Amino acid sequence: MAATLEFKADIMDKSAMERALRRIAHEIIENNRGVEGLTLVGIQRRGVTLAKMLQEMIEQVEGVKLPLGVLDITFYRDDLSILSEHPVVNATDLPFQVQDAKIIMVDDVLFTGRTARAAMDAICDMGRPSLIQLAVMVDRGHRELPIRADYVGKNLPTSKSELVGVHVPEFDGDMSVVLYERK
Repeated sequence: MAATLEFKADIMDKSAMERALRRIAHEIIENNRGVEGLTLVGIQRRGVTLAKMLQEMIEQVEGVKLPLGVLDITFYRDDLSILSEHPVVNATDLPFQVQDAKIIMVDDVLFTGRTARAAMDAICDMGRPSLIQLAVMVDRGHRELPIRADYVGKNLPTSKSELVGVHVPEFDGDMSVVLYERK
């Protein structure tokens, strides 16, 4: 019998998410002493939407539109065989030279660290960046690998039976972070 998800709590609304993204944009600028040489890479799917939002916010502050790449990590996952017999593969498009790039990877939720590791593997297969940093909307804990985010919208301690849903307009019709319980 498949597990069902039951709504548990609203965590962030659109305004809270936009404030968190604006803060992350400013932290990226400050920690990198500007935006020279920076690129954004959104991890498919919701990380791409969040990366686009960060790109716009950074452009508003710095007057520079950072190069934006899209990364699909499907074939880099270490759990691919247990996910699906026929995995859905999305596009990867890095319209810049990875070699010596300063890359800010963007994802929706940091959980075990395996997605971030797979993304780093995929990026490094295309060249050797001078820097990789990680920005996430939610860090929910439960790391299985020694990976941490450089920029976090919200730290949200969870149980393993809970699921964090980051909703973005492109896929969900709204913008919010919600918590579900697996039943």
